[in-house]
Amino acid sequence: MEFTQNRTLKFSAYILLALAVTQGIYTALYIGKIDLPRGIIWGLEGVLFTMLAAFAGAALAQTKNYHVGWSAIAFSSVFNLVQVSVGLTMFGPFFEAAGQVEGMAPAAGAVVAFSFMIYYAAKVLLGFAALIFGMAKMQTGGKAIGGLTALVGGVALLANAALIIFGRDAFLPSAVGGGSGVAATLLLSICLIMMARDDTE
Repeated sequence: MEFTQNRTLKFSAYILLALAVTQGIYTALYIGKIDLPRGIIWGLEGVLFTMLAAFAGAALAQTKNYHVGWSAIAFSSVFNLVQVSVGLTMFGPFFEAAGQVEGMAPAAGAVVAFSFMIYYAAKVLLGFAALIFGMAKMQTGGKAIGGLTALVGGVALLANAALIIFGRDAFLPSAVGGGSGVAATLLLSICLIMMARDDTE
């Protein structure tokens, strides 16, 4: 199969859309305190992030414009893969050890803190990408969706940057960073789908 620039753009957009859906479902279940199959959701996201790294990396090499935007998407997928990998492979053993050995509690907390640091960094990059592609869409006639994407992307960038600098729940709830990041991912995917459609017309 020949992965043209337009096809690569579409695959990247649809993977981002799928990730926005899975993260939205996870967030809703978490807020509702509903028991959820965390391992299955994180495992699925791990596969999606892996594929996104491939397609966004290819788009970065193929594109004539928006190199920084595609770089942000590609590296965010790598950061997110690291984050879900930490959750899948390290949360269980560390918390089990912390429950048995009193001195292990700080180590378990450090693993969680590391995971959130990577999570916020990925959301900063996705917010940045949404800002870039939103502004690009505004210049090509999609002022409403482009403006909204750029605005939400900017909020996600700033919120998650603040969480990195000042720490989790210092003055900004962690959910603000995560929620704005999911919203930015959803709007970014819609922008990219529209850009791919415009490219074929």
